[in-house]
Amino acid sequence: MRCRRPCGRDRSSPAPGSWSEPTESRGEHDIGSVPGSRRPRATLGALHSLPARPSRNIAVTYVDPTSPELLSGDEGPQKATFRDVVMAYVGLTKPRVIELLLLTTVPVMFFAARGVPALGLVVATVIGGTLSAGSASVFNCVYDRDIDEQMRRTRRRALPRHIVSPGAALVFGVVLGVLSTVILAVWVNPLSAALSVSANAFYVFVYTMLLKRRTTQNIVWGGIAGCFPALIGWTAVTGELSWVPIVLFLVVFFWTPPHTWALALRYREDYAQVDVPMLPVVKSARAVAFQIVVYSWVMVATSLLLWPVASTGPVYPIAAALLGAVFLVQAHGLYRRAKTSDELSVLQPMRLFHSSNLYLSLLFVAVAIDPLLH
Repeated sequence: MRCRRPCGRDRSSPAPGSWSEPTESRGEHDIGSVPGSRRPRATLGALHSLPARPSRNIAVTYVDPTSPELLSGDEGPQKATFRDVVMAYVGLTKPRVIELLLLTTVPVMFFAARGVPALGLVVATVIGGTLSAGSASVFNCVYDRDIDEQMRRTRRRALPRHIVSPGAALVFGVVLGVLSTVILAVWVNPLSAALSVSANAFYVFVYTMLLKRRTTQNIVWGGIAGCFPALIGWTAVTGELSWVPIVLFLVVFFWTPPHTWALALRYREDYAQVDVPMLPVVKSARAVAFQIVVYSWVMVATSLLLWPVASTGPVYPIAAALLGAVFLVQAHGLYRRAKTSDELSVLQPMRLFHSSNLYLSLLFVAVAIDPLLH
């Protein structure tokens, strides 16, 4: 399978010094490998040993992790402030991803409690979940630092800029993971801790190291890791699993491909350059948009299943139907535009990407509010 260089080259670059970034997604379609793609090494030690490929625009000399130096291109080395280093470590955890994960955790706790859960339990679950998600993101950044240096969306991260060394980042990720597991096991319950460790391991070993660089199915199946917060929120309150959190798990599962592929359409040249076979790299924009429409319909149908399965009040099904209708309008709009052109200026995929964030946020807000009014 050959990676297909997309049309509509967008030469925009991320804002200098910005640590915020669009949510990274996780998977794609037709199973297969891409010539020249780097085969992941399925050992945790590979995270540290993977050599970084230099970018054409970035200096590649590593800075001693104990030295506050910051490489800054043509201006030469500059001293990094304490704040620079702190923000570099924060950036490794991908805070925007954590926000979305917590948004699918806390509302489920309200739903499981059929009201307001204990504040201490919510705090412990949020802290444990934040550290767990941050740990997985750090490992992902360490392993992918070679391609992050070459992609304009990610080259401002801490490792490509050499503010943090790979070894220091790896230790940071391990510490976050251990703290997360201890907090969840002691102050929440062992089942929630086990689910958190499973999500972390799945994201690192299955998505990052096995699927991402090998198949267009990467975010489809790799996206399973991002569905675990719905299960964790439920088990934190009840101590057991049931069909209710599984339905919400599936909503996030079917939401992930449209969300991720919209972003990948925007940055398809980045992925093509580093031989990551995201669906928009391998397939035409029209084919990608069609898949987005299919997954969107399944997602909306799945979201409505919660009504009979959980015997919700009227708030949730009304919100799910209205939000789903808006999402489907956006998905079909992208498909309609994709039938006429592959140009980014015509496709405007980020409209769907931002709409998908809003959809998931409001849907889970409805999950939290429904038991309070029912």
